[in-house]
Amino acid sequence: MKSPDRRQFIKNAAITVAALIQAPQLLFGQGARARTTQIDSGGYFTLGRRKDRWWLITPDRKPFFSMGLNHIDPATLRYPENIDIWKEKYGGSPIRWIKDSLAPNLKSWGFNSVGWVQEVTVRQWRHSRSFTVDEYRALDMPYCHMLPFTESHQWEKHTVNYDFRSSEWKDWVDYVARDHCAELSEDPNLIGYFYSDCPTWIHRRPQNAWRGPIFDPERLKTEAGRKELTEIARSYYKTTHDAIRRYDKHHLILGDRYEANAPIAMEVIEAALPFVDVLSFQDFRNPIVHLKEWHEKTGKPVLLADAAKMKWNTAPGEFTRNEGGWYAETLEALYQNPGCIGFHLCGAYQRNKARRYGLLDERENPDTENVELMKAANGRIARLVESQY
Repeated sequence: MKSPDRRQFIKNAAITVAALIQAPQLLFGQGARARTTQIDSGGYFTLGRRKDRWWLITPDRKPFFSMGLNHIDPATLRYPENIDIWKEKYGGSPIRWIKDSLAPNLKSWGFNSVGWVQEVTVRQWRHSRSFTVDEYRALDMPYCHMLPFTESHQWEKHTVNYDFRSSEWKDWVDYVARDHCAELSEDPNLIGYFYSDCPTWIHRRPQNAWRGPIFDPERLKTEAGRKELTEIARSYYKTTHDAIRRYDKHHLILGDRYEANAPIAMEVIEAALPFVDVLSFQDFRNPIVHLKEWHEKTGKPVLLADAAKMKWNTAPGEFTRNEGGWYAETLEALYQNPGCIGFHLCGAYQRNKARRYGLLDERENPDTENVELMKAANGRIARLVESQY
């Protein structure tokens, strides 16, 4: 028979373990903005701080620095010249391709997550579809998922700007959340949700100049204009946040992936801060400096959600390489930023005729030189993270 002291010790230990699982700040330290938008983070990815730096925290409560690859589309293996691989090697099955090619390669190369699967299909057109729930399950590794609340991407030239205060758009947001989030809400491998890729809040690109930005930047010269942008942005972020939380109480909200090299209105950022957990950015010029600035300016953890270095403006039929040396240097510097929780490489996994670069060619031959540089860099960071356990 157990003594009362022993029974009490076991009971207290169980209570302590349960508290640590539910409140990661007890493991990682209580810091400013340590709370997330999550209603219940137990058993799911969350955020915490330790020794004055931010971390993603895994479901089993270990520190995690996300090293992800973006742009993954099996349609690349269905060109007439390589569809034989798709049929003979993978039996025409995306699930088999994920299990036999994608997941083993990513893990072998040292990537510990998938940042975003959607890939360029035709330049300046829509990206490919997201993975299904079953495809994410086959992947069986941490991933992020994009919610198509709006089509305001800076590279997209076909869609009008939405009215974020209209009842129709709010109905659409609820539909997206119940379509996507309800299915993913209990997946412990899901890190969190992205929104738009490089939304054109106050900037435009030549291909979408016809529609203009979401909000005219000239109007920010007046107090009335600044107040209206604050109202519009708050409606956008509160509506999206509330819709997600109706169907998913567990996962992080990673928000829009802002273009760090375009104008970003502080009214938009300040409106987002209460309703997102992370500030995410695309940056192909100077991500080390820009992410440091944004973390210091806001106190929020930051994520480099899309970046790479390669030759741009390739001609049809011309292919380029993703520079592994640049990746290694950037990853190392971002890890030294106490506010940065990860770096997702603008892949792609396998090159196609639209993007024209990837870590595998169309016959599945790897870019060995650059892959090895990335693998070594990922391994170094993984060992540094493990030293925090």
